[in-house]
Amino acid sequence: MTIIDGMETEILWRAVGDRDARFDGTFVFAVATTGIFCRPSCKARRPKRENVRFFAATVEAEACGYRPCLRCRPTAADADPVVTAIVTAIREIEEFPEASLDELASTAGLSSYHFQRKFKEIVGISPKRYSEAIKMERFKDEVRSGRDVTTAIYEAGFGSARAIYEKANEALGMTPAAYKKGGKGVSIEFTTVECDLGIMLVARTKRGICSVSFGDDRPDLISSLGAEFPNADIVEDSSGLEAIVRGILDHLAGRSRRLVLPLDLQATAFQLQVWEMLRKIPYGETRSYAEIAEQIGDRRKVRAVARACATNRVALVIPCHRVVASDGRLSGYRWGIERKKKLLERESSGAKTSGR
Repeated sequence: MTIIDGMETEILWRAVGDRDARFDGTFVFAVATTGIFCRPSCKARRPKRENVRFFAATVEAEACGYRPCLRCRPTAADADPVVTAIVTAIREIEEFPEASLDELASTAGLSSYHFQRKFKEIVGISPKRYSEAIKMERFKDEVRSGRDVTTAIYEAGFGSARAIYEKANEALGMTPAAYKKGGKGVSIEFTTVECDLGIMLVARTKRGICSVSFGDDRPDLISSLGAEFPNADIVEDSSGLEAIVRGILDHLAGRSRRLVLPLDLQATAFQLQVWEMLRKIPYGETRSYAEIAEQIGDRRKVRAVARACATNRVALVIPCHRVVASDGRLSGYRWGIERKKKLLERESSGAKTSGR
């Protein structure tokens, strides 16, 4: 019986969130609270993630006691052979991340070029990047279980220590040795200041800004920072961040339109892609989630774009407040809709004044 878990579930959950009919017939998702399983494109209200299980086939969901949805009729879904081949390849990479592109393409029954193009179209990143992500997750699991760094590197499938160290900053936000210690040895400086949006916390590592957040309670902001970096050396240092804070406040007040600061962020390739698009939105303007998805190359990824905006940890520097719903509504903002409204009104007013 194939109850799907691992990184693959994130791809399948995204398909459920997007109601992506391409995946119909390749898997079903079951909801523990209702006892029902559905095809990915089901129009029913999306369940909570913690209540969802994924199955490779309808018979397996039924064997676990789930009933087919009467609305989407998942047992009657026909699978797209290409999507099925890609999903099979995803599972193969999860089991054998060392598999070559030619081997994966051969298993899928596609040419290497066609396989790579379809894989990136469906998954969002290339087979190589997906394989690297799998190996990085294995490395994390190994060090969490107590393995020494060198053994963990090779057990995870990396051919050399150099291979993981070259990718460490992007994937871990720190060196592998520091990750093993839960961030121990990584120094983070932070400060808090009052502004007209409440209290702002700014934090940085030696590589760059790792957090810009707003709130109404200073202890809560500091506690949230500690939760992200549980074993890092976090110290308050207003003097070391003075110039950065001044630049952010000048931007917030409209005295400076551009806000370019070095960043140190842990993110997926897709999140980085979305955030780069957000930084290109001009001051005083907005874009819809659908427009960002279209710029990335897949208009169906509207929900995925929204999730990437929601995971942004550096307010203003990555201007996720400039993304709105297609009808202009101010949809979710990590630091509150009222703050988003104030920011957009201020930028719009500043842009018009400058224009005059």
